[in-house]
Parts: sequence; C-alpha cells; structure tokens
Amino acid sequence: MKLLIRKIHRWLAIVFALPLLVAFATALLLSFEPWIVERAIQPGSLDAAKVRTLVAAHDPAGQARAVVFRSYDRTLTLGSGRGGGGGTVVDVDSGQARVGPSPLAKAFGIARGLHEMLLLDARWLVVASTGAMIVIVILGTLMGWPRITATVSGWHQAFAWGLLPLIVLSPLTALLMWAGITFATPAEAPRASPGPPMTLAEGIDVAGRDRDLSSLVWLRPQGGRLMARFVEEGEYRLYAVSREGTRAMPRNWPRLWHEGNFAGAWSAAMNVVVSLAVIGLLGTGLWIWLRRRLRMRAQRRGKRAAA
Repeated sequence: MKLLIRKIHRWLAIVFALPLLVAFATALLLSFEPWIVERAIQPGSLDAAKVRTLVAAHDPAGQARAVVFRSYDRTLTLGSGRGGGGGTVVDVDSGQARVGPSPLAKAFGIARGLHEMLLLDARWLVVASTGAMIVIVILGTLMGWPRITATVSGWHQAFAWGLLPLIVLSPLTALLMWAGITFATPAEAPRASPGPPMTLAEGIDVAGRDRDLSSLVWLRPQGGRLMARFVEEGEYRLYAVSREGTRAMPRNWPRLWHEGNFAGAWSAAMNVVVSLAVIGLLGTGLWIWLRRRLRMRAQRRGKRAAA
C-alpha cells in the first residue's frame, strides 16, 4: 500500500508539475502586491473632489462605471467595472492621462491572469491542479513520518512536514473561493437606495465622505450594487456603497487568507514563504524522481553489459 501511495503521489506531481509551478511562481509575485500597496498609501492625499475632477476631465461622456486606484502607481484607472482592465489610466498628481499602467502594474496583471486562468481561459486546469495539490499533500502525509537527513529527500520531507498547515491552506482556500464558500457571518443585505441606481460620481462622493480615498483599491458595481474595497490597517475591507453611506460587508476569509491581504506585511510574508516552499517541493520532488530514473537506467545498462 505504501508503494502504491508513493507512486500515485509521484505521478500526480509529475502530471501537474507545470501548471502548479506556474501557479506558485505567479503567487510568489502576487504575494508582494498587498505589501507594496499598503506601504505606498499616503493618507489624506486623495479626496472625493479630486477624484470627481479627474473622472469628469477624462470621462466627459460618463461612460466609466468603475475606478481603480493604485497607490504605488499614483494612478486612477477608469473602466467598465471588470477590475479596471483596458480603461483610461490617469496620473493622480499631474492629472494627465498615461499611455498605460506602469511595468510593475502590468507585471501584477499578467501574473494574476496566469495564476487564475493561465491566460488561456483554462480555469478548469487551475481548479484541477489545485485539487491535485491537496491530494498530493494528503498522500505525502500517508507515506509516514519524515526521515530528516542532509539529503535532497530529507530536505523535501522536512519542508513538507514543517510547513504542512500553510501548504494545505493555500490550495484549500483556492477551492473554497471557487466554490463560493466564504464562512462569512450572515448579515442583512444593504437596502437599495430610493430612486434611480447610484452613479459612479455619487458613489465617489459617498465613499469619500465616509472613508479616506487614498486607501481605496477599487469602486465598482458588483452584485447589483456599488461596492468599494479599502486597505485598512493592512486588511482589504469590502464595503457596500449606498446613498445612506458605506457599510462593511462580512469578511470573505478564504479570499483574505489566499490573497494574503488580512494582516499587511505579515500575511504577505506568509504567502511568500508558502510559494517558495511549494516551488522547492516541486523542484526537489522532480529531482528525486529524475535521479531515480537515471540510476535505474544505469543499473539496467550494467546488467546488460554483464550479460
């Protein structure tokens, strides 16, 4: 049974090695984003009047439905509400339009596309790889307690067992997000504001009245109402925006843990450690398998030569 478990563990890792390496390599880059965003926030540097002025200047027809603020770029992106992609990028300080986001923002965007869909709308492969990762971890624990030695195999087992809770947490929270499970405390849904739906300009005024827009991540329609995300004490908080004001929504714990944006630099560092550990485990695992194959091939050649 132990040999069978080891074989399944090995081949699952080999089959899904490439998508898992892509997922965790991009996760490593994305792990730094919450920390960079938080450190770049300049409290009080952005208010509703300034945002309204920039939106009016660069969207006179009122076509924009969302704004995305990148504190590390000092830019507002005016778009359709799909995460700000493909919209007009405006420099907050100069008020001028930019050709596009900065290289760092582009790198984060490409990494997110690879991480979520491999840039090929292959979300099914991402989900399958995530499920395979959990199975690989379970099978690894069933193979028995680690034998810590100063070898590649020893280090492979030491890292796998030493960081087991975090290694399990990463793919598990990804699957919970995919299934729509939030563990949020049930809360009363925000009441619809009387009259016509809120415009983006109204949403900016309400959000700016209640909160510091310099900590804004985005403001956009979601689920039939305006929603806003802010960085508050290292945590990304979600608010419903209505004419009555902003109201904090229940926390989506799987998303907060998976994205590493619930405790500022600490949660970002956690994701860095997990990403490096899994990349190391995949690399050492493939090296152990390749070395074993080469050794077996050499033994077969030796036997044929002796015969």
